[in-house]
Amino acid sequence: MRALRFLRLLLVPISACSLAPLCAALAGCGDDGGTSGTPVDTPDADLTDACGAACLDAGVDAEAFVQPEAEAGAQLPPPICHPGNRWTAGKQTFRDATSDFGLDAVGAQGIRLDAVDFDGDGWADLIVRLNGIAGDDFAAGGKRVSWLLRNNGHGKFEDVTKSSGFRQNRTATNPDVGRGGEVIVFGDVDNDGDLDAYTGLSMDPAKPNAETSELLINNGDGTFSLGPENSPLRRKPPLMVDVPAGAAFLDFDRDGNLDLWVAESAYDGEPQQDRLYKGDGTGNFTDVTNAMGLTTKPWASLADLNNARAHSYAWSATACDLNNDGNPDLLAASYGRAPNLLWQNGGPDASFHFTNRSIESGYAFDDRMDWTDNESARCWCKLHPTAEDCTGVPPPQYIVCNQDSDAFRWNHTYDREPFRLGGNSAATLCGDVDNDGWTDLVTTEIVHWDVGSSSDPAELLVNAAASDITFSRPGNASTGLARTRQIPWDDGIMSGALFDFDNDGWLDLYWGNSDYTGNVGLLYHQDAPAHFEAVPTIDGIDHRRSHGSAVADFDHDGDLDIVVGHSFARCDGECYPTQQVRFFENITGQDGNFIELALTGGPGTNRSAIGARVTVTAGGVTQIREVGGGYGHYGAQDDLVVHVGLGDACEADVTIRWPDATLSTQTMTLPAGYRFAIVQGQAPVVVFPTVE
Repeated sequence: MRALRFLRLLLVPISACSLAPLCAALAGCGDDGGTSGTPVDTPDADLTDACGAACLDAGVDAEAFVQPEAEAGAQLPPPICHPGNRWTAGKQTFRDATSDFGLDAVGAQGIRLDAVDFDGDGWADLIVRLNGIAGDDFAAGGKRVSWLLRNNGHGKFEDVTKSSGFRQNRTATNPDVGRGGEVIVFGDVDNDGDLDAYTGLSMDPAKPNAETSELLINNGDGTFSLGPENSPLRRKPPLMVDVPAGAAFLDFDRDGNLDLWVAESAYDGEPQQDRLYKGDGTGNFTDVTNAMGLTTKPWASLADLNNARAHSYAWSATACDLNNDGNPDLLAASYGRAPNLLWQNGGPDASFHFTNRSIESGYAFDDRMDWTDNESARCWCKLHPTAEDCTGVPPPQYIVCNQDSDAFRWNHTYDREPFRLGGNSAATLCGDVDNDGWTDLVTTEIVHWDVGSSSDPAELLVNAAASDITFSRPGNASTGLARTRQIPWDDGIMSGALFDFDNDGWLDLYWGNSDYTGNVGLLYHQDAPAHFEAVPTIDGIDHRRSHGSAVADFDHDGDLDIVVGHSFARCDGECYPTQQVRFFENITGQDGNFIELALTGGPGTNRSAIGARVTVTAGGVTQIREVGGGYGHYGAQDDLVVHVGLGDACEADVTIRWPDATLSTQTMTLPAGYRFAIVQGQAPVVVFPTVE
């Protein structure tokens, strides 16, 4: 019902409280009601006294200032402006607020996280789950594996997993039995104004009565219903295999209806075909994988594998516009040192068919192909000195090599091939890191110390700004992302997020580093275009075995917070007592300036505005943001609300490119310090101010 309350607030008539006195009380405006636009700080004010009983209470409630739908040219409030903020060493950025936000009380544990407003009340909620295909046991004392947590807007999360029906199933009659499924992403598939969910579940085709992947339809009242029983998203056994490892909603043909990209992993050791499903706007989907040119081949031919024409061994799915043509392109990051796949959308002239640019783009793997510093390869060549290419290969430096270790982590026939000289790739992050107007990529990778330089590290891929998608890899030494290591070491970077934590107008980076000895979450601040500096754990996020993240302005104070998960894999005595997720509250970003945009698509655009691109120019810096429909290792999603830091600027010129058939645009100038609700074609509506 909170969604309905939020809607009613947006429809309060303007006559209930005149704008000028409200601005004056809210932002300390002069006698002109702030029409001059002079930057001012907001004093504490009692808006009830200033505006009368008809006005909303200011307090700390983020619904303190609600402007109704405005006619074009209607007056906006003055900026709530600060001198600006930029992180410097020694400045605390986050604090552990897990208890303050009630996450310890609900006991949410996991490594798969999403932050979306599922009930439409304006507050980002949280979806947490453990890995594996098991379902919840909701009975008293039963084992829980997932949590749908409603943000109640008063600093607490509450568990609504069972009451919402989010984990309801088709096969069990016991209401205490929940359906499993790791991969979860959200989008408004039926264009009714609320977020539905795809929940991907790996299943065994030998078990025809098992639960499957499902579409959950949002009923608009905080509950969900199962989608169509005959949906191809379910891939029902025994005829089909389904091993989803990532998913992303998108509108690949810009027809106003959300589609779904699902990256598939391996079944019984055999990688499977990734799939694209076309939505019709009612919750029904059609498999268009082959029709749109996305067919790949089984792992049988070295030529196919080396040229990225074989199936991915997917660990994540991503969709974003990489060549600025308004059409979302597709990515599938691959585990098993297999090539990552990138598919370029041909747009309307090519009937939205896709072209494989995995190799040509530089995304499949990097160009480091020297395998001779691999400890296992060196051992193998020491034991087989006459084998092909073994002449001159030095002996291993760090491992004991004898007949008992023959072929230790090395297959001399296949492991010299390009497809085996890449990485173990998990999430791929999309974002314009260097603010040049083109979306770059950041990868996450598992790297083992003994494999050597051929294994691709987690790194930044810089967009070359070409019509045919191309990236360069400047390397971690150049971008400041190099890590100091000792032998032995292992990187377990499988998740991450790009977000501007200090509101300085430049994206920062969090890498969830997990599963191996000494792994901790890694926070980086962008200190120059495409260059980062490490934020020490004492100043940033102190979290061991950090796996999974979700980013949103959870508390409506104008900066981005982050919730992170905890892995129990290979604990080695370093794990916490439970896999409790932890809430890290941003305590520095509120000193900077920002705008936030909650977008709603109009006719011809998907209602959740997934794929919309926002261009923001402020203080001489131009940034782009794209509304995402999910990404990451087994499903991740950050809040659909677009958050942009403005540095020391007090207003921003904004252009929204809507993902409709004509890529229609909308421009406006907005004051700093507010979240605006923007329905396509309508004037912005203030949702809340910064809480001072």
